[in-house]
Amino acid sequence: MNAERPQGIDIVGHFVRLEPLSRALLPELHGAIAHPLVFAGGFGGGPGGFPGDLGEFTDWADAYVQWSGLPYAVRLLGGAHDGDLVGMSTLGDLHLANESAHVGWTAYDPRVWGTAVNAETKLLLLGLAFDHGFGRVKIQADVMNVRSCAAIVGLGAAYEGVIRRERRRADGSWRDTVIYSILESEWPRVRAGLRARLDAHGAQSVEYRRRSFETSDAA
Repeated sequence: MNAERPQGIDIVGHFVRLEPLSRALLPELHGAIAHPLVFAGGFGGGPGGFPGDLGEFTDWADAYVQWSGLPYAVRLLGGAHDGDLVGMSTLGDLHLANESAHVGWTAYDPRVWGTAVNAETKLLLLGLAFDHGFGRVKIQADVMNVRSCAAIVGLGAAYEGVIRRERRRADGSWRDTVIYSILESEWPRVRAGLRARLDAHGAQSVEYRRRSFETSDAA
């Protein structure tokens, strides 16, 4: 039985709400992720592709976002920052016959790094995929994005290998891409691990952390 394409509707968790990303939301997304820290690790083409002003960001998003997939804006739920758009992530590369998909195109405001945001976003998107019959979900990162690679390993995804010289970065250098995946049979274990991580955050809503350029503490 082939996988089915999910509907593009809101997905509500405890800490975040995923809202289908539209071009009308790009000004809010710009305010959240248009920061050198976000692009420094290789996201969106790397530091050389950093789009500073809103016009540049809109042009970048038109080319970068996988609009043919299911891109989502990530909003906080509850607390002082209820409703704030703090990032994006996507369920894309949907191949229904092969029952394969890709969770990626992910970035967050540095003020929510290290909070429950990424874990719950991944829980919701992976659940969306496996609930609709996908048997394999790929997650990948630029080899130089150490933070993202560590986060993917922390999810419980299996390391598959490195695609060398896979694409050009914005500065013209060649990117090696690290590939991980989660299979349907592994999903119960991964899901339990993500829920345990979220339980460790308690019930309190996400509060902003200071950006790392404002403090010597780690993000």
